[in-house]
Amino acid sequence: MSTPVVLKSNRYGINLILDSEMDFEELLDCIAKRFQESAGFFKDARLAISFEGRELAQEEEFRIVETITGNSSIDIICILDNDILREEMVRQKIEQFEEEQSGRNGEFYRGTLRSGQVLDCESSIVILGDINPGAKIISRGNIVVLGALKGNAYAGASGNDQAFVAALDMDPIQIRIGDVIARSADKTAADRTLLGRKRGKKKPEAAEPQVAIVKDGNIYIEPITKGLLNSI
Repeated sequence: MSTPVVLKSNRYGINLILDSEMDFEELLDCIAKRFQESAGFFKDARLAISFEGRELAQEEEFRIVETITGNSSIDIICILDNDILREEMVRQKIEQFEEEQSGRNGEFYRGTLRSGQVLDCESSIVILGDINPGAKIISRGNIVVLGALKGNAYAGASGNDQAFVAALDMDPIQIRIGDVIARSADKTAADRTLLGRKRGKKKPEAAEPQVAIVKDGNIYIEPITKGLLNSI
């Protein structure tokens, strides 16, 4: 094989055609060089990858992925078996990954976000701390604040209005879920309510865990109950 590493792109990712005879360590060096040269083309891409031309052990596949991500800004989201690669299968794997990233998987952040700070994440997130006024949390999935939410929260940033925002002490300046936005009224902190809260239900004297969800195109904040959790 005159070129030990050949890249072929497809609709959802790349197929890596590898020399079958080259020493594996030398092949890794060639892969590193190939992706360094292509770094500008694949900048910040999220791709599926498949291999062709060489039998690879699982450990070798993982080392190749590490070499690619270490020499580019590519995010390899899954490895596909080229022998059974079909466009529909690739589509399903990509969509499954995106769904998991936006709702089922999550991240943790420990600490308080202060005024002017912004935390932006690709998956659901649990905040072990407070979100102070002037701070903002953005998530493609759900947001859970194990503390006080007094700043801005944007859940379902990919357009998912099925996402939710939950907090032990819910008193936000603004909440956005998908494309639906609700802001606090211009009142004192003692009687602040959120647009979309059920009429007649004001923020209680003692903080209680609450969740913000979208219903009928509006954002509602309700106490967290087992029944409510089962429905979202």
